[in-house]
Amino acid sequence: MKIVIAGAGEVGSHLAKLLSHEGQDIVLADADAAKLDPLDANYNLLTVCGNPTSFATLREAHAGDCDLFVAVTPYETNNLTACSIAKSFGARRTVARIDNYEYMTPEVQPFFVSHGIDRVIYPEYLAAAEIATALKRTWVRHWFEMWDGQLILVGVKLRDNASIVGMQLKDFGRLGHNFHVSAIRRRHDTIIPRGDDRILDGDIVYFMTPPDHLDALRTLCGKSQHSVRNVMITGASRIAIRLAAMLGDRYKLTVIDADRSRCEHMAERCPGVNVVCGDGRDNDLLADEGISGMDAFVALSDSSETNILTCLTAKEFGVAKTIAEVENIQYIGEAETLNIGTVVNKKLLAAGAIFQQMLDSDSSNAKCMALPDAEVAELEVRPGSKITRAAVKDLKLSHDMTIAGLTRDGRGQLVGGDTVIRPGDRVMVFCLNGAIHKVERLFY
Repeated sequence: MKIVIAGAGEVGSHLAKLLSHEGQDIVLADADAAKLDPLDANYNLLTVCGNPTSFATLREAHAGDCDLFVAVTPYETNNLTACSIAKSFGARRTVARIDNYEYMTPEVQPFFVSHGIDRVIYPEYLAAAEIATALKRTWVRHWFEMWDGQLILVGVKLRDNASIVGMQLKDFGRLGHNFHVSAIRRRHDTIIPRGDDRILDGDIVYFMTPPDHLDALRTLCGKSQHSVRNVMITGASRIAIRLAAMLGDRYKLTVIDADRSRCEHMAERCPGVNVVCGDGRDNDLLADEGISGMDAFVALSDSSETNILTCLTAKEFGVAKTIAEVENIQYIGEAETLNIGTVVNKKLLAAGAIFQQMLDSDSSNAKCMALPDAEVAELEVRPGSKITRAAVKDLKLSHDMTIAGLTRDGRGQLVGGDTVIRPGDRVMVFCLNGAIHKVERLFY
């Protein structure tokens, strides 16, 4: 697949790095040569230096020949313009990063499609949705639903109170449960586990399970669900505004930010929110605003380091659930080892949404969650595809992927070695970076 990415900022560069490992034909365009040079030297991709809204630049990038055109510059208008030009050249699909929630509403989608923009992605909205999920399900680190919730993939950080810590996967499989261990996140690495792998204290383990077995899984992991009503947020960012809109009056929100203009904007947009102008790093201020009585704490400042540290502070005040926006991907592994709860990263969320476009032309047929070094993809099985030719144990799948579950005729089920996958099934695949092209070949 040929993919052209316009914009070598944080999202564009991260996406280009990920896709370059997948064996895709990647072209990255940006007006700043300093951003392109290290990528050109260290990754398997082509770069074009020029304005992404320039006809000449997009012709040089062969945008008209691409299967997917992605515009992720920092400027919304440039992204929309670049997609429109690329579509007029012949790009098969286009995706634009936006900063305006109004552009996501269903009534304006026909307008964008008529102007050559097939899909818009708002990373702040994706982050807010991730945080809303974390507040609803406090005992999990990641939550991913397959086929309207027929199967659930949950990532749970295990402590030594979990009965399965120290157990090998082959022994875990003999317990007669209805869970599939799809992956293990251990510090900086994601492991696709085999029978001899052992579950350790501090691992984030990804389980696939039907929804009616979630309570049993929570007990197995030694977790409890905390009721959340009072939430403190540091950082009156766009994510905070979108989060407040999503949560409505279900939660009592207190937002702290040192920038008065941002506070005024937050108060204007979200009249039901208690907005405090002050430094979220000030422990005395946090105490005065009642942090010890909060059920959850969400750190959304512009600094990943500050967000990690303030979550640790909130834990010291006794807050049960903390969530940190960590935009520096290099910090995610370290942050996950600390006692700060859920980590949210806009780049990974945006990458997951764009991977969805890469995997299938019909976005209803594919969903994707991206981790720092792995992806989870939901794919529909086509007639005659390789994956239908034998039982799973006889498919000789590579060690960097696993098939965790599927839905058939609207019903979810876990996948075992004797499972034979059929055309029309929707299959959940967990794979390491660089393996998604192997997964695609199984489905065609």
